[in-house]
Amino acid sequence: MSSLNKVQIIGNLGKEPEIRHTQSGDIIASFSVACGEKWKDKTTGETKEKTEWINCSVFGKLAEIIEKYVFKGSKVYLEGKYKTRTWDKDGTTQYTTYVDVQNMIMLDSKKQSANNAQYKNPDVPDMDWDNGDSIPF
Repeated sequence: MSSLNKVQIIGNLGKEPEIRHTQSGDIIASFSVACGEKWKDKTTGETKEKTEWINCSVFGKLAEIIEKYVFKGSKVYLEGKYKTRTWDKDGTTQYTTYVDVQNMIMLDSKKQSANNAQYKNPDVPDMDWDNGDSIPF
């Protein structure tokens, strides 16, 4: 039987992306995305809200694009895989779960972000510009 590990998120970054470089020179961007929902409580009629914070990591060329064009508050659509990383701390196994982002669409308006672009492949950006702007890479 086959399985599927695909995550789709639309939300806003809660803070500036954290950018790191590996010893081999690869770039990694890490950030959290807020995904909120609203509903009406059936008992009280009150509007309720809840926000989920989703940890995300991005590698390679897409991480370079995030470093330059995605900021705290940016609205993004992300696709990726759900992953769990483990490590040992003082004899106790620690776990963290995150989305390994593979595709991104920036959803902000021109005034809110430097450019509107869709990236279908982290190594080959496929850009859709409103007025012929270009990213210098």
